[in-house]
Amino acid sequence: MINCDRIQINKNKVAVRVKVKLTNAIDEVLVNRGLLKPNLVRVAEAEAVINTGAVRTAIPVEVCEHLGLRIRSQEIAKYADGRQETVGLSGPVIIEIEGRETIEAAMVLADIVLIGQTVLETLDLLVDCKNQRLVPNPENPERPVLRV
Repeated sequence: MINCDRIQINKNKVAVRVKVKLTNAIDEVLVNRGLLKPNLVRVAEAEAVINTGAVRTAIPVEVCEHLGLRIRSQEIAKYADGRQETVGLSGPVIIEIEGRETIEAAMVLADIVLIGQTVLETLDLLVDCKNQRLVPNPENPERPVLRV
């Protein structure tokens, strides 16, 4: 996979940004069980940065609070420059990009929504750095195919 953060045009970094919808997965479960009205499901829409060098998804604390996600544990995050930091890991969040969705815990840090490899792999999306966008895997254009 190509790391777009390393591709430069006119000495400016290229970043692939996409619209993402984040939903509190516990709220969805409560709606399905008839314990919460659908209009009370907590949702956030944001512009996310795709980082193919990152493994997991990261969300700002403000987004975590808006979604009502609980910090389930403290984990160690390792940055590309070698630094390590203890960060919160959220409860389950539904991540929807390009009409495809998955569910995972997110690291709570930084000031942007960052999408890493686990979401891209699960959603079967590829990074088109030249056109600064995500595209469905040409082998599976209709829907994601999970690898076992």
